[in-house]
Amino acid sequence: MEDIMTKPNPDNRRYSKEHEWAKDNGDGTITMGITDHAQELLTDIVFVELPETGKKIEQSEPVAVVESVKSVSDVYSPVSGEVVEVNDILEEHPELINQDAFGEGWIARIKMDDPTELDNLMDASAYTALIDEEEH
Repeated sequence: MEDIMTKPNPDNRRYSKEHEWAKDNGDGTITMGITDHAQELLTDIVFVELPETGKKIEQSEPVAVVESVKSVSDVYSPVSGEVVEVNDILEEHPELINQDAFGEGWIARIKMDDPTELDNLMDASAYTALIDEEEH
């Protein structure tokens, strides 16, 4: 397998200190997943436990579980709300998170209770600075 280089953090997303991303879909929902940096730390992802559609969650509560050859990690919700869709493809192809963490590897779509919670998250440059700090 070739080395996976960390991709830049897209500007159109907000980021948590737990390495999740949230993309505002402009319709009261967000799409969320783990960052490219997180998948790189986890290495080869072999299983994803997805939330159930209709599940109510609070910001920073576990919403999913990602299992790699190295560890098992909770994935925390970047916002409070209701899970309205999950990326079922990950059940058969969890490696999509490794291959495209910011795209095809998304985990869930959440209808936000309070869109201002996005303001509690970091923008791309602040998140990149956090990663740089952690690595030094």
